[in-house]
Amino acid sequence: MPNESDKKPVLHKKHVARLQREQQQGRIILFTFFGALALVVGLLVYGWLDINYFQLQRPVAKVGDTEILVRDFEPRVRLQRQQLLSQYAQYAQYSQYFGINVDAQLQQIQSNLDAPLTVGQAVLDQMVNEELIRQESAKRGISVSEDELNESIQGGFGYYPNGTPTPSATPTQVTMPDDPAEAFSVITATPPASAIPTQATPFAEATAAPGITPTAGPTSTPLPTSTPYTLQGFESQLDDATVRMTKLGFDEGIYRLIFEAQILERKLRDVMTVNVALTKTQVWARHILVSDETLAKDIIERLKKGEDFAALAVEFSSDTGSAVNGGDLGWFGTGAMVPEFEAAAFALEKSGDFTTEPVPSSFGYHIIQLVAKQDRPLTADQYQAAKDKVFSDWLTAAKEEYGVEIFDIWQSRVPTEPNFITQATEAANDQMTAQAEALKNLEATATPK
Repeated sequence: MPNESDKKPVLHKKHVARLQREQQQGRIILFTFFGALALVVGLLVYGWLDINYFQLQRPVAKVGDTEILVRDFEPRVRLQRQQLLSQYAQYAQYSQYFGINVDAQLQQIQSNLDAPLTVGQAVLDQMVNEELIRQESAKRGISVSEDELNESIQGGFGYYPNGTPTPSATPTQVTMPDDPAEAFSVITATPPASAIPTQATPFAEATAAPGITPTAGPTSTPLPTSTPYTLQGFESQLDDATVRMTKLGFDEGIYRLIFEAQILERKLRDVMTVNVALTKTQVWARHILVSDETLAKDIIERLKKGEDFAALAVEFSSDTGSAVNGGDLGWFGTGAMVPEFEAAAFALEKSGDFTTEPVPSSFGYHIIQLVAKQDRPLTADQYQAAKDKVFSDWLTAAKEEYGVEIFDIWQSRVPTEPNFITQATEAANDQMTAQAEALKNLEATATPK
């Protein structure tokens, strides 16, 4: 007879239904678990891709139809930070070896490195300017050849296969025109105006340079001399630089674009500033500066009665730099003084005329007298400043013409490295690697026992 224990239990429909529900619930839990796991993994993968790929393709700015992407912006910020660190190290060496006080420079660099958004803004502005230059250059048919680009890169590393270049044109000493005779009916000829330091006042915005100006044609120069730098040395330096640039996030294409932008800017500047005049109307003026408007009006009344301007300047002017010379400021052009002062000085027409109302500025109240007005040659620095202004004005107008958009994402994508910590860590790692390599070479050359 069969054993009672061998009998299979009889499952009722109720038991079967419950078992099926339990199996179904188990499958649901299992599917839910794997679904949640897949979702978490998917989110992690997407987050990684978003940070390391998708966001890199997002624009930080747009110039016309051209976008400046995060992937190009971030390496440029790192490069700027690396340059600041290099400047810091250079100034520190000046202090250490030559005893030069460079605390102000070091503090300024430190301040910039501690303000990532400030560095990022400067880099973004530069990249926008470079794109404006590229688009304007393309419109004007200005381009850079492969030979020009290679030569520029070689020059950047001090390698000149055809000899060290020399300037094709140099500023030469110019003969300044004689001061107008009518000036000396207003002011004495001693000391001469050319001997008086121009712009030696607290309200001057720029300082005039010595009287030199570039000439229209090139001067004769010696032939280039050979450079003691081999092609192999240059290629080694370039390879080392490429490694360093790769660490900052660059590839060779971006690296070459930086050099190309520099050449395009130089060419475009030359085209845009070709008609900048070598002479400019300047005024020779003197002034009295006081802090009280009522006092300024009283001085004007005394001048109207014939009192000596120089004597009143010595007595009342708070601009001690010019007061000792009777308020004399020497010759200056536009852009040298604060706007209110400049407008009033250039509005005077006749030698000896003075402002009949006080001229207010952030420094106080000025009484200005015109000594002379004349077209005079620009100094080398003044000529360069005039060209810089033309180009700067074009950049400002070009932003409107081409249309520039800035996107807020750039603020969250500003690298904070390299910094002093990463630089120190890298230096320590390099030292350890060098020591390990030296030890390895020593072991390899050691004579076995």
